[in-house]
Amino acid sequence: MDLGLKDRVYVVTGATRGLGRASAEALLAEGARVLITGREEKTVAEAVAELGEGAAGVAADNDDPATPARLIAEARTRFGGFDGILISVGGPAPGFAADNTDEQWSAAFDTVFLGAVRLARAAAETLTEGGVIGFVLSGSVHEPIPGLTISNGLRPGLAGFAKSLSNDLGPRGIRVIGLLPSRIDTDRVRSLDALSGDADAARAANEATIPLRRYGTPEEFGRTAAFLLSPAASYLTGLMLPVDGGARGGF
Repeated sequence: MDLGLKDRVYVVTGATRGLGRASAEALLAEGARVLITGREEKTVAEAVAELGEGAAGVAADNDDPATPARLIAEARTRFGGFDGILISVGGPAPGFAADNTDEQWSAAFDTVFLGAVRLARAAAETLTEGGVIGFVLSGSVHEPIPGLTISNGLRPGLAGFAKSLSNDLGPRGIRVIGLLPSRIDTDRVRSLDALSGDADAARAANEATIPLRRYGTPEEFGRTAAFLLSPAASYLTGLMLPVDGGARGGF
């Protein structure tokens, strides 16, 4: 199948590693042009060098109000267009309800929630028919994850915002989609497993609850993201797609 991604231009935030990086790789493999972001110039430059032709990068913080306009302008300058954005941010601090501080909640709200809202609004202002806005969220949108109280609080709200945005932008032919990863084998998930004191045992216990009996790979997530961002998925909008090996209990 031709996904129709050749020479289309995307911004992917938080793409120096993890799920954002895997998504950028999948887009590039299909011929897209990708502007990636990360917090540190050094890691962004290293990632761009590894990603190769078709990639460019900018060091940026999602919680900076000036970031959205800067990224879109940079994509247009580097590649001559702007067709979509995948908003991926690092997970907020772990912890249970009684543990997380006001400062942790505030920092996570600015980065994970408000930063994503600003990026999406800026994209919506400039995208034309056929454009797409994607959010990397979490399985916590549907089912709270023990020990990730802040994520459990913020991700469902972003999913609600994304659904509302899809209704608003649909008449303009602009799509909005969300991806809900669960146990994907990334540094973030491995660090969460390690919090138990026995990472291997935690992973085995988690895998036993997944119908496919294994963690997903970043590449599997990236290919899913590339499809949903592509013109091949032109009649899909407003959906929140679990990428979880069947772990979600509901339909």
